[in-house]
Amino acid sequence: MKEAEFEMEKASWRDYLELTKPNVVALMILTTVIGMFLAVPGMVPLDVLILGNLGIAFCAGAAAVVNHVVDRQIDTKMARTFNRPIAKGRVQPTQAMLFAAVLGVLGMAILLVYINALTAWLTLASLVGYAVVYTLYLKRATPQNIVIGGLAGAVPPLLGWTAVTGEVHGHALLLVLIIFAWTPPHFWALAVHRKAEYAKADIPMLPVTHGEKYTKLHILLYTLIMIIISVLPFIVGMSGWLYLLGALVLGAGFLYWAIVMMIGKKPNAGMDTFKYSIIYLMALFVIMLLDHYLITVPSFI
Repeated sequence: MKEAEFEMEKASWRDYLELTKPNVVALMILTTVIGMFLAVPGMVPLDVLILGNLGIAFCAGAAAVVNHVVDRQIDTKMARTFNRPIAKGRVQPTQAMLFAAVLGVLGMAILLVYINALTAWLTLASLVGYAVVYTLYLKRATPQNIVIGGLAGAVPPLLGWTAVTGEVHGHALLLVLIIFAWTPPHFWALAVHRKAEYAKADIPMLPVTHGEKYTKLHILLYTLIMIIISVLPFIVGMSGWLYLLGALVLGAGFLYWAIVMMIGKKPNAGMDTFKYSIIYLMALFVIMLLDHYLITVPSFI
């Protein structure tokens, strides 16, 4: 019996893959890829497209692994995280940190050798911001953790842009601003749904420290701010009418869910809003890319 239990607890490759948070990294890489394509009127060089995203993905995966290690005690207290590989003991913290180091070094090497130093150092800053500043300090220190720490998760399109051009551009920073404004309503919606778990884990998320009504109001306010910011690419001439239409329609959908949360008559509104927020960001950036090649670039030719 003990031998069988031991076998069940052995780590598999799936456990190591889970440590990298592949779904989160996939969404991040989507915005990185789009940042690359928005930086040029034509095709992104194939080597930059493949190696740039590979290096950034490895670094993002390393940061995710560190997050698992730091949060392993918290993860045991929450329903959505108690079965994570480190929390369950299938992967030891030392093994995980070694894995993170390999991923991080490999990712940085790829970026430094095949892409450019600016992208490599910005990626490293983002990794440290998420894995250390946010996970180790902000998450446990203030209910504004996701607002302040959200900057680290907002830089992927900038990384894509710099990977292609080797420079920081105002349009790339605008993409960062969109994700920065999107992060609080996205994450607070989940926090409302998981309020009891965050309270049990003693994490000062906004609904735990200030209550659900206060949090829902801030979700609504940040949603309005996000919608205004999402229109800026059209105003500055970065994107055309197709993007504007998509941004307004998607923003209206986000506003609808924020209002549903405020009214408070739907028990799973928090999770529904969280799910829609992911669709919103993916669709917004895809429409921006379509607009870039169908509307904006052709208008300058």
